[in-house]
Amino acid sequence: MEGPRRSERGAGVARRSLLAAAGGSVAALAGCLVHGEDSGLEGEIRVDGSNTVLPHSASVAEEFAWRNNRVEVPVRGSGTGAGFQLFCTGSTEVQNASRTIKDDEADLCEDNGIEHVELEVALDGLAIYANPSNDWCDCLTVDELRRIWEPGSAVETWSDVRSEWPDEAFDLYGRDPASGTFDYFTETINGEVGAIRSDYSPSADTNVIIRGVRGDRHALGFGGAGYFYENEDDLKLIGVDDGGGCEVPTLESVESEEYQPLTRPLYAYVRTDALAREEVRAFARFYYEEIDDQARQADVVDDDEPLTWGQWSARMVRFFGLSDERVAANAEKLESAIDEVVG
Repeated sequence: MEGPRRSERGAGVARRSLLAAAGGSVAALAGCLVHGEDSGLEGEIRVDGSNTVLPHSASVAEEFAWRNNRVEVPVRGSGTGAGFQLFCTGSTEVQNASRTIKDDEADLCEDNGIEHVELEVALDGLAIYANPSNDWCDCLTVDELRRIWEPGSAVETWSDVRSEWPDEAFDLYGRDPASGTFDYFTETINGEVGAIRSDYSPSADTNVIIRGVRGDRHALGFGGAGYFYENEDDLKLIGVDDGGGCEVPTLESVESEEYQPLTRPLYAYVRTDALAREEVRAFARFYYEEIDDQARQADVVDDDEPLTWGQWSARMVRFFGLSDERVAANAEKLESAIDEVVG
């Protein structure tokens, strides 16, 4: 018997359920739906890249595959860097990324004749996590974050940040250097990709970071805001002050981009030669098309809010939707790339 479609389940599909399915791929959630609508399109669209972006892409792929049930869209999460190695040698049509392409990756694409269009598909807010029993720190300035996380940091205790705070040593947790999240955090806070103190505990799995912070009253960590909202009883969210006042990552503060400087776009790169295929064009456009009436029943939608599938899927997996202006700009960018391929 067929299970309920995602758009009938209500809001907040946990990303951990999608990541758990990603041991091989998320084809079970995307390309292997046995029912749905036959649009006449058929083929396979291979998607790989960022483990962070994977839940969003899998959500979009599932909804697309329901409407085009002869198109298979297996989605994997090898990591942003590993994914670009595949994408830039022509092994995939779509590359998810939690950062922009690096120079050496762009060179690899160029060497292999792979041209691409870079599309923003969602927003993420990087969160600062503390233990819920931390009753002294509610907000950190960007300068304080830099002092804590910079290479060779002299900050060893909370009192090194502010003298009135406890004279207790930090245990610090964050993403590892293979992560696009690591790249974004280090560049944004410390001014250079990869610049970070050497004595923190890195992990490729944000759930490991959460367990570390949850188990230590004096711990501090960073990771995606969605993970906080899945673990609100186990974590405390620390605000960030960039000079305009303290903000925490919420739907309102991230989608309005008031949460700075840790609001970031998430990306999908599409091979331009693959846009010659009708099913690839349809999938890329699907991110920016308005949701249907059934999807409006999910409680991520406010009244008659005109969300696109990319915005809707972002909220469903606890990311944040692009602004309407960003949606329009990226849809136009996609159409320009399509015009260059098919005229």
